[in-house]
Formats: sequence, structure tokens, C-alpha cells
Amino acid sequence: MKNTFLKCVNCDATYEVTDPRYTCECGGLLDVSRDLSKIDGAFLKKLWDGRWGAKSGAEASGVWRYKELILDLPNEEIVTRQEGNTRLYPAGKAATYAGLNNFHLKHEGENPTGSFKDRGMTCGATAAKMFKAKSVACASTGNTSASMASYAAVEGLKPIIFIPEGKIAYGKLAQALAYGGKTLQIQGNFDDAMELVQDVCKELNIYLLNSINPFRIEGQKAIGFEILQQLDWQVPDWIIIPGGNLGNNTALTKGMQELYELGIINKIPRVAVIQAEGANPLYTMWKNQSEYKPVLDPDTIATAIKIGNPVSWTKSLRGLKWANGVVEQVSEQEIMDAKAMVDAAGIGAEPASCCSVAGAKKLVDKGIIDKDAFVVGILTGNILKDPDAVIGYHQNTLQAQNIVGTYANKPIKIECNIDAVKNALK
Repeated sequence: MKNTFLKCVNCDATYEVTDPRYTCECGGLLDVSRDLSKIDGAFLKKLWDGRWGAKSGAEASGVWRYKELILDLPNEEIVTRQEGNTRLYPAGKAATYAGLNNFHLKHEGENPTGSFKDRGMTCGATAAKMFKAKSVACASTGNTSASMASYAAVEGLKPIIFIPEGKIAYGKLAQALAYGGKTLQIQGNFDDAMELVQDVCKELNIYLLNSINPFRIEGQKAIGFEILQQLDWQVPDWIIIPGGNLGNNTALTKGMQELYELGIINKIPRVAVIQAEGANPLYTMWKNQSEYKPVLDPDTIATAIKIGNPVSWTKSLRGLKWANGVVEQVSEQEIMDAKAMVDAAGIGAEPASCCSVAGAKKLVDKGIIDKDAFVVGILTGNILKDPDAVIGYHQNTLQAQNIVGTYANKPIKIECNIDAVKNALK
């Protein structure tokens, strides 16, 4: 990994990339940085295009195809499940709903464990292998725990998971348990779990795999790289992404900046981060131009982004400013109605994913995004991650959460005879 180092986002202090740390001595977060002047962008683009369609090995991964800007390691040192290679769909009914004429959805729910987290986790697990870790840990609202447990199992690491008690979708918890994660349900929310896991990892010498880990961010950059390669390097006007712990949009803008500086792209896509109203610290800061202030008791049906104190907010803000981005919030009703449209388009996604579509509609309605703009929305998780939300919406049983089934497709109970069928199908 020559010409690669860790760099503090606050004070610019640098560290060796082989130093297993997450933060600077000043307390600032770290980036994996590289000397881009030593890299030939045109050569990289040609190399990556040549790897497209690889049938096996690390370079068949939709992350490690781009390893020169991820972690440039020998293939035998990489921990991979050939993640990535997710589809980019025309948005169909979701495009009509959002009021867009050229809207595509990048479905990260098609990753091995059903979410975008696999892109970062392949890098995190590879770093754990590089540092000869025996155990790994994370705090999670669900997707991170599922992904970490899977990649730990592949490499033979012991996974330890901290989740908020009673505040995780069963589809995600089931994965963490099935893959062998030692799961600890704490009394408190995700932010409490995040604080605890950092203390535990420091005291017990366990390798931390939350997005505070700089290597996680590197893997997640590949979402943007793959979108552009699927579009034959045509740059969208906008990329829209849900905002939870804010590592995803941090990675997206970091990757775009590297491609732009290398001349691989000649245009900067604008980025919109969409938060749920009940977990919206970045939106509040952005709208009011105020100091950052955590949301103390975050609450949203979009459990994957139910995070009140995201660790990556400083990096996220830096990237948004570079990309001339915006931050928007959406209500519970807007999230679930948008989800109904994504699902009805035959694509399907978990609630947090559908903030991308709800946010697109809101930004079009406000005149911030033009209806003819070329827009890509990122769907972060599989529809089966949270089946309770799906059933609740379509059976119209979410009124306690102030959500009605606007586009409900309620099952119909009938007697077991053909006349009853005919009546039901009229």
C-alpha cells in the first residue's frame, strides 16, 4: 500500500496505514489518504474496465475491482464474498411518484447479506486480518451486525455485537445470530451502544468495525465507482442517499473527489442526504446553519438510520460542501409511501432505503431538483430486512406510528370456493 497513509480530518496529522487506530491524537476522525499525483487516472479507468465481468477471485468483487483506490493489497490477503455488482434499475413507478423523467435506483440490498454494509465490511475484515485480530466488534441497528458476523465467519474471527434492546428489526437480528455473532442487547439506544463498544474495544483489544473505522469508508466508496462504471462513466446530475451514521455519503463524496482529481470524471455530481424527521441531527444543523447537536432519543420506522449522534458527521459535512450538496428530511408517512412505490415497481427495499425516493420527490416539489435532471437514488437494504414494516403498512396497522397505508395492498379473507374468488377479483 505504497503512497497510502492515515490523515486526520481536523489537524492533518498523519499516521502509517499499518497503525491500527480509528482516531487522531487530537480526537479527530481519520481518512485513508493517498498521493494521487502518483496515480495515472486514465490507466486506472482502463484497468477497471478490463476487470469488469471477472468470474472469480477478488477482482470479481464490486469493491476489489477498484482496489487501487480502496486498499491495494495482494488478492490472497483480501477477505471477500464477491460483494457489490448490484444492479442499477430504471425507477419505474418510483420515478413517476418522485416526478422525475430520468431516475435510476442503485440497489445495494443485492449484496451478500442484503445491504450496502458488505462493501465496507469486506475492507474492515481485510484490515482485521492485516492487523492479525482475533475478535471484531460493532454497535448496530441491524445491517452492520449482519454484515460483520458474516465476514467474521468467512475469516474465522469472533464477532461481538452490541444492539439496542428491542430496537432492531428481526430480519437483521436473525442474520447476526445465524452467522454466529455474540449478540449483546444493551439497555439504551444505538448511540449508547456506540459509546460502549468503543470503550470495550479499547480495554479488551478488540478490533472495532463501525464506520468510525477508516477502512470501512474506503470500501463504501465503491458504490459510487460502480454506478459510474455501469453508466459508462457518464456522471449523474444528482446522487441521493439516506443519512444515518453518515459513513455512506462520506464515502460517496470522498470517492467522487478522488475520481475528479484523477480526471476519471470531469463533472461533480451534486449529493443529497435524506434523514428521517425523528433522527435528523445533520438536517437540523444544515437548515439552521447552527452548531452540531445530537438527537437524544431518535425514533423512526426506518431502523437502519435511527441514529441520533452519527460519528461521521464532520466528514459528511466536508463532502457535502465539496459536492454542493443538500440535506433534507422526510416524515414517517413520506418514507413508507415512497417505499410502497419502490416495492410496487418490482424493486423493493427496506424503509431506510426509500428515504432516497421520498427525498427525491420532496426536492423536486421544492424546485431544487429539476424534473429532467439525471438522478440516481441509492437503496441501501433488502426488502426482507424489515418485513414487519411491510405487513404493517399494507394491513394498515401502523396508526400508532402516525402512518396510514395510503397505497395499501391488503390481503383479502375469503371462503374456500370459486364464487368467493370471483367476488374478490371483481
